[in-house]
Amino acid sequence: MKFTFKAKNSEGQMKEGLVEAISWEAAAQILERNNLVPISIQEEKQSQELFKNIEKLWEGISQKELVTFFQQLAILIEARVPITSSLNTIGEQSQNRYLRLIIKEMSDDIEDGMPFSEAMERHKDVFSPLTINMIRSGEVSGSLQKSISYVAANIEKNYQLLSKIKSALYYPAFVLMVAFIVGFVVITFILPKITQIIKDLQVAVPWYTTVLVEIGDFMNQYWPAVLLVIIAAIGALVYYARTENGKREWEIIILKIPVIGTLTRNIYVTRFAENLSALLAGGIPVVRALMIVGDVVGNHVFRKVIMKAADEVRSGGAMSTVFSQSEDQIPPIVAQMVRIGEETGTISKVLDSIAKFYSQEVDNTTRVLTSLMEPVLIVVLGIGVGVLTIGVLMPIYNIAGQM
Repeated sequence: MKFTFKAKNSEGQMKEGLVEAISWEAAAQILERNNLVPISIQEEKQSQELFKNIEKLWEGISQKELVTFFQQLAILIEARVPITSSLNTIGEQSQNRYLRLIIKEMSDDIEDGMPFSEAMERHKDVFSPLTINMIRSGEVSGSLQKSISYVAANIEKNYQLLSKIKSALYYPAFVLMVAFIVGFVVITFILPKITQIIKDLQVAVPWYTTVLVEIGDFMNQYWPAVLLVIIAAIGALVYYARTENGKREWEIIILKIPVIGTLTRNIYVTRFAENLSALLAGGIPVVRALMIVGDVVGNHVFRKVIMKAADEVRSGGAMSTVFSQSEDQIPPIVAQMVRIGEETGTISKVLDSIAKFYSQEVDNTTRVLTSLMEPVLIVVLGIGVGVLTIGVLMPIYNIAGQM
């Protein structure tokens, strides 16, 4: 349960905030352990929590907003502004109400004596394990500003990577959606009117024309049911893709698709190298860093390989040994470079070089894919138009020429 409290510290200053405990008595004990004298402790109203959940559903927090948050925080910390003052300043400027609520709660927790990393850990739906551990490492080593800058740079790289992929897919997705709608309307409403001429003339036509006539008549008569089946099928596919088994199968299928699979693999290699490099540079032990990266890489196939590498390192081996045995996921050149980094003690720098190289590969593949999409879509649409022309319009012209 969560309790709001008012208490005085050893200097007699009034403090207000939020404490999480299993009971009122436990909340009072927590305050006393933090040298606070409780004045009032009340269970947090459910309406406040409900308001927070509504804000989360309505707005959420984007990666871009997180990048801005950590960049501003790094600047303020570098300027030696206290962490609570920095958070309050950023919260006042934020346009996202849900982010303001999160920042306010973290600021209150820190004022109550909680470390910044623990305050962030209470909001795992906003901050990833990688981010939390990077901040914790900075607190332990006394380089919090450096860790915050690392986090800001890391989130920005991941955001830019995701933006490139989305921008490459938006155009073909829009064209295919429009093509599907136009095709559905043509086959359902326009095709039957054109083929009615052929039926009225009652002449022999090729088999493919007969098929188009039957399809047009069927769609014209049962199109509401067909549309409902299509929507239900898409909905069922999306639902299954969001289940645990569906995600796993989808991730495997994506990796096997030509070109798309290569692009996806390069994305995960980039994400793995960037995140692991940042964690190791922040002082996180190798095994712990691998486990964190495995949780945030975003693909269960790569997660399995990374977790196996963590087990190998824990038992005294090298992660490059596991990577060299996983050529379907980890390119051989990556395993070789990681081995060099392990042998020379420069694994963080090597991983950073790998991330830069594969990030460039992602850029190149994305550009090629984008340039190929347009002619491929034109060919697909041209085939559709050609089928209608040969199957419907050509027979009509032939019949008209024989009359």
